[in-house]
Amino acid sequence: MSRFDGQTVLVTGASRGIGLASAEHFVALGARVGMVARDHAALTTAAERIGGQTHVVAADLTDPHECARAVQEVVGALGPVDVLVSCAGVLQRDFVEDVKPADFEQAWRLHVGAALWLSQSVLGGMRERRHGSIVLVSSELGLIGGPSYASYCTSKWGMVGLAEVLYHELAGTGVHACAVCPGDVRTDQMRGEIAWGPTGGATLEKAMAPERVAAAIAAAAAGGKAVVIIDRPQMRAVFGLFGGPRGLSRKLVHGAYKPLLKSRGG
Repeated sequence: MSRFDGQTVLVTGASRGIGLASAEHFVALGARVGMVARDHAALTTAAERIGGQTHVVAADLTDPHECARAVQEVVGALGPVDVLVSCAGVLQRDFVEDVKPADFEQAWRLHVGAALWLSQSVLGGMRERRHGSIVLVSSELGLIGGPSYASYCTSKWGMVGLAEVLYHELAGTGVHACAVCPGDVRTDQMRGEIAWGPTGGATLEKAMAPERVAAAIAAAAAGGKAVVIIDRPQMRAVFGLFGGPRGLSRKLVHGAYKPLLKSRGG
């Protein structure tokens, strides 16, 4: 029996790319999957393709009220959410001087805002049941600053920070939160990224398949790490150098805030 058999998993960005691959992977593991994205027709087509027990919700996740509605609809159709995978994203390449307010706000609200608002909507039930996982899908560009990725890096760094805040606040509750940081993934988003100009990363042909990332997301949901890097072994080692000091800082931070966290029952 799978770790996720009979559980309810809510996946955002589920009409394509990593989100769709994640929804399909969790269905294969026996989960009931709530699929959330903006395009209802694309979601319906995706759900019909992967089969299993799914429920689709079209929502604009840059709106906190829409995030709450999406969770409510999934809970009503499939039951309380056991796993949240916040995967919806957008990539607008821009240099700092060229950042447009609308592009920055969209990236921030869809990446960080949606992750926060969705987490708020599922946390009460997870805490009460003392069980659950929250996975925020960031990027390796959430660990380093990449030129021409001003809006993207800023918001993806924010997701890692939010995941670490949750990791501390949820310690001892039975609920686990983490950020997963994939490298280059072979998606339509990456095609657009390459069309814009040089990336400094892998070519489309050498990029990871979404299915590989989906399997790693499921493993992260079942694991206990705060930050998970998904890439080739040598690249995990490189980015692990960035994660090393962060791992030490998490211990120091948790110790410094232990009285506060204890007062909240953490």
